[in-house]
Amino acid sequence: MQRRSGRPNIVMIMADQMTPGALPVYGHPVTRAPAMAEIAAEGVVFERAYCNSPLCAPARYSLMAGRLPSAIGAYDNAAEFRSDIPTFAHHLRRAGYLTILSGKMHFCGPDQLHGFEERLTTDIYPSDFGWTPNWDQPDERPSWYHNMSSVIDAGPCIRTNQLDFDDEVVFQARRKLFDIARGSDGRPFCLTVSMSHPHDPFAIPEPYWNLYRDEEMELPRTVLAPEAMDPHSQRVRQVCAMDEMPVTEQQVRNARRAYLGAISYVDDQIALIRRTLEETGLAEDTVLIVLSDHGEMLGERGLWYKMTFFEGAARVPLIFHAPGRFRPRRVAAAVSLADILPTLVDLAHDGAPPPYPDPIEGRSLLPHLQGGAGHDEAVGEYLAEGAIAPIVMIRRGPHKFIHSPADPDQLYDLDRDPDELVNLATDPASADVLARFRAEVDRRWDLARLHREVLSSQRRRRLIWETAGAGGGSAWDFQPFQDASRQYMRNTIDLDDLEASARFPPVNR
Repeated sequence: MQRRSGRPNIVMIMADQMTPGALPVYGHPVTRAPAMAEIAAEGVVFERAYCNSPLCAPARYSLMAGRLPSAIGAYDNAAEFRSDIPTFAHHLRRAGYLTILSGKMHFCGPDQLHGFEERLTTDIYPSDFGWTPNWDQPDERPSWYHNMSSVIDAGPCIRTNQLDFDDEVVFQARRKLFDIARGSDGRPFCLTVSMSHPHDPFAIPEPYWNLYRDEEMELPRTVLAPEAMDPHSQRVRQVCAMDEMPVTEQQVRNARRAYLGAISYVDDQIALIRRTLEETGLAEDTVLIVLSDHGEMLGERGLWYKMTFFEGAARVPLIFHAPGRFRPRRVAAAVSLADILPTLVDLAHDGAPPPYPDPIEGRSLLPHLQGGAGHDEAVGEYLAEGAIAPIVMIRRGPHKFIHSPADPDQLYDLDRDPDELVNLATDPASADVLARFRAEVDRRWDLARLHREVLSSQRRRRLIWETAGAGGGSAWDFQPFQDASRQYMRNTIDLDDLEASARFPPVNR
């Protein structure tokens, strides 16, 4: 196979709603995930990586753009990702990369590529405005949102919507890697492989279900009564109908067991992609990245799913594997998904990228990867279901600070209190730390203006959605195109040439 330029290929494997606390890489004693464990042993593991918003679309938009959600209008799961926002795919294409997406990215709006030259599958989620929240009616629960059926009905299955999707995502990604190896395009490539597991609903086939036993499933370590929760957590319980549909201990164990089974499924898909990289001879020149868009609470603190800045929901796994470039190590500094864009751009430009058109909030992880002293900060925003005003988060050093004009402040020392049970915001000994964080929030955000912008965006999108079905129209959902006239065996292609070009490795005569 022709060796490509000195710039690395990049394969980013993204799971959905995969909390690091459920991975053996981060200390979970039960989960079977040998492929991720091997990647971590040979790679750089970030121990304190965070999403910039604990919700699918905003987290992914921040990852793609290197920007905070408020900077790009990425408020919720029905917010349009504007086509004039440069993404890492745009930057890499400008640097001469082939950019490819297989799987979920939850793009809302008419632009369904956002810099990707090729998109191999459609998305599992809709691309329209139908899931727009309504802060004007905060007590009205949206009928389309999470409820507890994912937990109540958790268990083994034969087939699901998510399995149909993820099997196609991985098949198409592996097929593309073989096409690259068989082809003559000498460009380096960036392939994003984005699965929907282990996102709820918590259902997984028996081979993965049977990897675990009921007695291995610990119940949530921290359980709070609803009246003891912070106001936002109480609203999250309401918006997800958690009080309407109480769950039993057995249902909790079932959900956790299926969730770990789904992680093992993801791990098997990662192993397949790694094997394909090895088989095609692409592994040595490829930086492999494993990450998730956000986490999963799994019943901790009486909460499920995401939508909060507690560790289970906001922290994400992040592993870089490139033994020829970066020595194995673990990084304790706080970083975020917004840091991925400048990191990829640095890799594509050997650490000397051209100027960005607009400032970005993300900062390159290259110093961390190279063993130097990088930044120690993650910043987040939550502007979607369950909120009634903007919620912002700053993670730095031992502290996490969560602020919303609608709620009491929360300040935690995670070195001393990893379960976030002691709110230091009312502790006189922490008054100076609290005052510095509050002053920083005032410098970083105009929260009153942001609140108005979110409400205005929601109202516009709800109006558009209400008229979407009137008089017909076309959907924005991505339609993958395949030219069947150029597939497999056709009379327009010489038979010997076709067989020779499709065989890998080629036959030497």
